[in-house]
Amino acid sequence: MNAAPTPMKIVILGLSITSSWGNGHATTYRGLVRELARRGHHVLFLERDVPWYAVHRDLPAPPYGRTVLYTDVPALQRTHADEIGGADLVIVGSFVPDGVEIGDWVQSQASGRTAFYDIDTPVTLAALANGGASYLQARQIAGYDLYLSFTGGPTLDRLEREFGSPAARQLYCSVDPALYFPEPLAQDCDLGYMGTYSDDRQPTLEALLLAPARAWPEGRFEVAGAQYPAGIAWPANVRYTAHLPPAQHRAFYNRQRFTLNVTRADMIRAGWSPSVRLFEAAACGTPIISDRWDGIETLLEPGREIFLADSPAEVTRLLREMPDEERRAVGDRARQRILAEHTAAHRAAELEAHARMLLAAPMRQVA
Repeated sequence: MNAAPTPMKIVILGLSITSSWGNGHATTYRGLVRELARRGHHVLFLERDVPWYAVHRDLPAPPYGRTVLYTDVPALQRTHADEIGGADLVIVGSFVPDGVEIGDWVQSQASGRTAFYDIDTPVTLAALANGGASYLQARQIAGYDLYLSFTGGPTLDRLEREFGSPAARQLYCSVDPALYFPEPLAQDCDLGYMGTYSDDRQPTLEALLLAPARAWPEGRFEVAGAQYPAGIAWPANVRYTAHLPPAQHRAFYNRQRFTLNVTRADMIRAGWSPSVRLFEAAACGTPIISDRWDGIETLLEPGREIFLADSPAEVTRLLREMPDEERRAVGDRARQRILAEHTAAHRAAELEAHARMLLAAPMRQVA
């Protein structure tokens, strides 16, 4: 993956790159911006300065590209109109505060190409079915030259067919192999899970981690993630951590014999929606137990590179009966698969290819 011959000016307006607190966006943007900069592109990341991220900034000054915080939409428009207008590609991300207003402004201001990067595609589509999201209206989709989606498969056809996107392309999350790799740590956890609380994921967490913990009192379990209600009754053998900064993620996975992947309900319905935690755990060589959804077999082969489970009994059986040699082999195969297809460098190259294709085509006339 050599550096691009002609650097592009790329502006990204995303939810956050400076804080990973309570969101998975920062990890994705960090890897993507770093690799785009490594390929020679000039990247400006614009982030809304909000108090809940201000007090949880684990990367306040990213050492790649350029990051600027803005206070509100008028300040953004006053300060960065020329950069939006002069960029080769402007990307607006999902869940950006005032994203609808910002999207309209970007589409009217940009002289280059525009893209919407949906890190939450199934959630977005569910919101559009109910009148729209705070960061995107259905009418705006046709106005973006490119719709980049964390979800692949049939959803891409739907974005083009139903919403008029001129080009919907998957741009999955990714992993940084320099940050996620196997380490010889003492494995003091039989099954762990990392993820922010959500009502729709909690039943799966209950079935595939908390119930096995109750059924196997000698087992060691761990959950890390923000916003869990105070009333949750954690079993005595489950250790809970409210927030784990990215610098501790690798050790979190390497201390586990298995890790659990739990998927949002909207993403299960859409399929083809891997989470960044799936890739991070695999890059560490930690064997993954996951719920089921269409398309997971295109990423990791069930039984050979990942374990799929539907019940507490299946999880408990894997934890208690799987020979260590076989367990480690599954983790090793998953690691090799992810490193070959799903690193941040792969995503930067994919984005660059999409952008160059757009720039080589005649400029669209949007009604």
